Amino acid sequence: MLVSARWFFDLTYQGIGQKHRLATVGLAVANRSCRAATISRFPHFDEARVAADPKQSADFVDIHSPVDLVERSSAQTDTTPENVTTNRDISWLEFNHRVLHEAVDERTPLLERAKFLAIFTSNLDEFFMKRIAVLREDSSAQGKDLLHRIRVQLDSMLRQQATQFRDHIVPGLARHGILLRRWNELSPQQRAEANEIFDSQVSPALTPLIIHPTQPFPFFSNLSLSIALMLRDPRTDESIDARVKVPTELPQWIELTSEVAAGERAGERVFVRLHAVIRENAGKLYPGMEIVSTTLFRLTRDAEVEVSEDDFQGLREMVREQIRQRRYEPAVRLEFGATPDPHLRDMLQKRFLLTDDDIYELEEELDYTSLFQIAGIEAPALRDPVWKPTTPLRLADEANIFDVIRDGDVLLHHPYESFDESVERFISTAASDSQTVAIKMTVYRVGDDTPFVRSLIKAAESGKQVACVIELKARFDEERNLHWATELERAGAHVTVGNVNLKTHAKVALVVRKEARGLRSYVHIGTGNYHVRTARLYTDIGLLSCDPALTADVVTLFHQLTGHSITPTFKTLLVAPTNMRERFLQLIAREIDHQRAGRPSRIVAKMNQLEDPQIIAALCEASRAGVMIDLIVRGFCCVLPGIPNATDHITVRSIIGRFLEHSRIWYFAAGKADVLEGDFFIGSADWMYRNLSSRVEVVAPVVSRHGRERLWEILDIALRDQRQAWIMNSSGGYEQLHPHEQSGGPEAIGTQQALIELTQRRSA
Repeated sequence: MLVSARWFFDLTYQGIGQKHRLATVGLAVANRSCRAATISRFPHFDEARVAADPKQSADFVDIHSPVDLVERSSAQTDTTPENVTTNRDISWLEFNHRVLHEAVDERTPLLERAKFLAIFTSNLDEFFMKRIAVLREDSSAQGKDLLHRIRVQLDSMLRQQATQFRDHIVPGLARHGILLRRWNELSPQQRAEANEIFDSQVSPALTPLIIHPTQPFPFFSNLSLSIALMLRDPRTDESIDARVKVPTELPQWIELTSEVAAGERAGERVFVRLHAVIRENAGKLYPGMEIVSTTLFRLTRDAEVEVSEDDFQGLREMVREQIRQRRYEPAVRLEFGATPDPHLRDMLQKRFLLTDDDIYELEEELDYTSLFQIAGIEAPALRDPVWKPTTPLRLADEANIFDVIRDGDVLLHHPYESFDESVERFISTAASDSQTVAIKMTVYRVGDDTPFVRSLIKAAESGKQVACVIELKARFDEERNLHWATELERAGAHVTVGNVNLKTHAKVALVVRKEARGLRSYVHIGTGNYHVRTARLYTDIGLLSCDPALTADVVTLFHQLTGHSITPTFKTLLVAPTNMRERFLQLIAREIDHQRAGRPSRIVAKMNQLEDPQIIAALCEASRAGVMIDLIVRGFCCVLPGIPNATDHITVRSIIGRFLEHSRIWYFAAGKADVLEGDFFIGSADWMYRNLSSRVEVVAPVVSRHGRERLWEILDIALRDQRQAWIMNSSGGYEQLHPHEQSGGPEAIGTQQALIELTQRRSA
């Protein structure tokens, strides 16, 4: 999968459907896989009892708050939960519409706009793979209405995407000498060149098939782009259906270098679609047959594979089976080019058991992810200025990184500050350090060319104790993680692959060194994965520390992950599912108490998405009490702001830009007038049911004055942004802010450019 396509891929969804709903104060928890995990951990859960009385769901949610926010909120208002929440799928589509807008916004450089068209399609692909089959399980009128609303919203956005590509991106690129041509726009010389490329570079990679009762029905892989053909045998006049898959291993746009066509200028670059070249040369694949018609189509399959762990020897084999079965999951969507052949359309629709609502006829491209290739063209004037992350100031010299950490905690902000020169350096230095006794890490996504695993292997081979908790169930990274688990084991590392019910999503690394005064532990706690390539695309926070209270909790965490403990105790860390939900609710309740006592109160929370029912109920109560709440939520957010007597003190904003806003930061005023005296936290969890109740997540306090200054700086810039920020209204829609002509700073240039410039000034 293209790294660029992962730009917005941390939008992971769990299945929801009418059959898999968990109720908490009347708010539907949309999570089928979490339901299974919940029942296994809470065997006293009675689904019938919860259905009869939704408030009984508190019995199985592992939270024992000293302040019963649920009862307090429901007793003090007539506002029903439905009035303060919005559907997560509709909210997610709103998010992807904001992504699409980046392709529409003329302030965005042209090749970046092309990239956002590709990101929009990548996001939709993942939405269909993860959500549609689950939503179809709800056959109620409400469920059908939701699917209809999704379809209407999608149709509008897909038309906008096609219009933007046809009327703006293609002509705009042409004005800059990048010509995306249709076959009939090529000169005779260019067509001849394309035909020669087909013969030498494309044809050997093709497998022409027929779809005939005498032959097995061909296998259609997920997200495969294919050409369906209707053939006629001139000898018998028999009609035969056929299919040629467009190979994903080849560039989807073929660059032609023949002499220019009429109207073209020297130096211009001409590209033609691979599928157009295959279609025009299809007669060579079926010699002697007459091609009656061709139709371009693309298939999407469900990715929500459910395999019972009871059927297998262990988790690894279960994951391998999930990977195998995913290839054969039912189809959920068929996309066709404009005016498909009616016979071929009907044949494919019936073969894949799809309804008319599952069929999409698109005006322009079927797979805009091919534009990642075009967006990668070297044309600096059409791209965002290249950003090279700077080395964090305290790590800029050649000092030993452990000496630096002993002098005080180091807060990191990626990709503004270099991930390689901080986090990767932390692990690689430990691997070659003679004083290192042990290295322990959690691994969720690391990529193919990961230096982290190489460092861990080096450490293990040199005799150091290495423990790695690898999450095998990280969606679409299962095969890669299986591979690295095997490689680490071969080197002598201790590998734990998690358990069936709880994904390990925490981002934590521990280094134990033998120093003059005994063993000392050092930790890295982050908001993002140990993935060097996405670290250049995602905004994330990291903390390097040797604070004894913090490191002691991390030691306890790894003991729990690699061993077995029922009641681990954490004094500093917020760890899900052990104490994180409880601590967050306590922190919200404390702000309510401060507000009612006339002391300073405020909550600012930045994350990827928000939908947890108990957190929403707590935020509603805090708003009713008068606590000012600023939510900076990149993706979907299920709480509606501005509802009288419920959420009128809540604002929700989303920031979309060249980097994916992935960091999770929390601020609680804690009754202090000085903002830097409040409580700050960073970590791996969003405020979602799955993160708080069915994943291993870690959130850590940031206690150093410098670290708090940095975090407040980030939050303050985001709250001032009028360039990249969108504000949610009380109906769940979003409105983009626009800076005033006299504006300057973050208001005018946006969060990410402001942070780039701030980083440049600091490193100058």
